[in-house]
Amino acid sequence: MTENLPRTSRLPGFYQRSLPERAALIAQWAGLDPDEQGALIGITGLTPVQADHMIENVIGVYALPLGIATNFQINGRDYLIPMVIEEPSVVAACSFAARLVRDSGGFTVASDEPIMIGQMQVMGVENVYAAAGKVWEMREELLNRANMTDPVIARFGGGARDLELRPLLDTPAGPMLVIHLLYDVRDAMGANTINTACEKLAPMIEAATGGRLVLRILSNLADRRKVRATCTLAPHVMKTETMSGEQVVEAIEQAWAFAEADPYRAATHNKGAMNGMDAVCIATGNDWRALEAGVHAYAARGGRYRSVTRWQRDAQGNLRGEIEAPVAVGIVGGATRVHPAAKVALKILGVKTARELAEVMGAVGLAQNLAAIRALATEGIQRGHMGLHARQLAIAAGASGDMITRVVETMIAEGQIRLDRAQALVQQFKG
Repeated sequence: MTENLPRTSRLPGFYQRSLPERAALIAQWAGLDPDEQGALIGITGLTPVQADHMIENVIGVYALPLGIATNFQINGRDYLIPMVIEEPSVVAACSFAARLVRDSGGFTVASDEPIMIGQMQVMGVENVYAAAGKVWEMREELLNRANMTDPVIARFGGGARDLELRPLLDTPAGPMLVIHLLYDVRDAMGANTINTACEKLAPMIEAATGGRLVLRILSNLADRRKVRATCTLAPHVMKTETMSGEQVVEAIEQAWAFAEADPYRAATHNKGAMNGMDAVCIATGNDWRALEAGVHAYAARGGRYRSVTRWQRDAQGNLRGEIEAPVAVGIVGGATRVHPAAKVALKILGVKTARELAEVMGAVGLAQNLAAIRALATEGIQRGHMGLHARQLAIAAGASGDMITRVVETMIAEGQIRLDRAQALVQQFKG
């Protein structure tokens, strides 16, 4: 970062700049070198040769748009947020919501220690409670063995923390003992470390219990590794052209209550939060499927699927929002240090720990949820979204240059935002 660039994520008119101008501004913000700049714009990004070392049967690479959400202030610090997503309006909506929150003091975020859960399934024991007792007797020995799995994590203060014993008496396969290994993975996502540790413990547990270990794998319900983000917005910040701030706050509270009471609405409500969290997860090379699995399982922890956010008025009439969700991500290992663009995204974010990255993702999820629920509760979701969707349709229909704008404006004026109409207009304007 150069001295003449203020360290602020408030970049008015950022979206109006050309792509090269935006890329140059972000390069200046993050102090990117030419190769890192090239990774952002696709010149020196992931190559087929690199991809061939990441997964099997590689035949090429697949690109997605990488955008920047502006205006974020989290725990008093400004962030520019890299987001990888194909859906229009998400980045703009997230930036807008972040500006509203910024004007009211920003996001406050906290997180748990990065404790992951490894599960070991013991079958074939006569008495699961007796087997559990034998495992508990050798608890210290097991934890010491688990700590030998990853000396690097242990050197940085991580490692095995505890065991939990969970006898499951009534399952379709009969009684089983499930052992949880609680492991602090520090700045890693932790899947490989957890899985390896569980494998290392298997022979010791089988010898002690006389049982057979079937599954030995981490749980993606990382409920020991949660993030909690909050924000408070004064009513005057929330007003629209047609609704007062107080009306908007009330409508948002009512919309949230719908999601809290009804799983059909909660699924879409939570998807709004995941639009933001997933986009940061992908941008930084983390496992967004694991994130999704954990968040949705956590949303159903009480036996019914609910909202992972909460929007309610406080005693002063302000709108208070909060999100609590498990977020297991890392900044070391995996694609985070292999994928060139993921490395650049982490540099733009400037996060120093996995916990900080998780906290940023929590704030982004809350912001995106706010943007979606505010649009739904006021003007409806389609007004802003369909304009961007119309642009995608125009391009898909073959429009380019100034013709894109002509096709988009015509479809919006007609209220016919469809691919067949875009194709007809392209042919009309070409003629």
